[in-house]
Amino acid sequence: MKNKPYASALYLPFGDNALLIEFGDVISLEVNRKVIALNETLKKAKIQGIEELVPTYRSLLVRYNALKISYEQLVFRIKDIEQTLKDIKIEEVGRKFTIPVIYGGEYGPDLNYVAKYHRITEEQVVKIHADKEYRVYMLGFVAGFPYLGEVADEIATPRLETPRLKVPAGSVGIAEKQTGIYPCEAPGGWQIIGRTPLKLFNPLQQPPALLAPGDTVKFKPISEKESQNIEKDSVKRTLPFLEEQ
Repeated sequence: MKNKPYASALYLPFGDNALLIEFGDVISLEVNRKVIALNETLKKAKIQGIEELVPTYRSLLVRYNALKISYEQLVFRIKDIEQTLKDIKIEEVGRKFTIPVIYGGEYGPDLNYVAKYHRITEEQVVKIHADKEYRVYMLGFVAGFPYLGEVADEIATPRLETPRLKVPAGSVGIAEKQTGIYPCEAPGGWQIIGRTPLKLFNPLQQPPALLAPGDTVKFKPISEKESQNIEKDSVKRTLPFLEEQ
């Protein structure tokens, strides 16, 4: 199996009521842009029978009602739509967010390990992590958890050998070339280097997740006092740092 984008998308049945569309077998911006493009276009097309769209790094899962549309009809409709995507500029689809993070200490218990692993200082880890913009490739693991990439090689670090039973909400972690944010308390094995006071998931809001595939995230180091001030302000916690386009 070659790790590269496919010349043409693969359409595969996925159980009795889902279609899996794969664009490659590698994590890349090119592949993910195709996924997001088709996802956004199908949302607007409102094909009768489609019940859910689940974009991932390299594929799009389409759940459908077989009583309203057959597998063959669905594939025909989507392939027809896919042909129109060549002129879509995916980089214009996503929004840009600045996420405030307090790094290290009790908020980032693994920052020291990441620094030692790469033989650099904690300050250098923070600077490298915060200097880069990250793409939201997909949401998963728990509701609203953004998989962001790609982390610079200088701080890319393996997961913990033994996952923690509890990782606090807002924790910012690194796992290999990925970085991510825990939207709620959950078990996990990522290297935790900081924490944001923002709420990434609220089931009472629409959409409930703050971030979406195709968005861009940049982290901003803040002090403990700044973090506490944001936590006290419910508006700032739920309507954060969306940059002007």
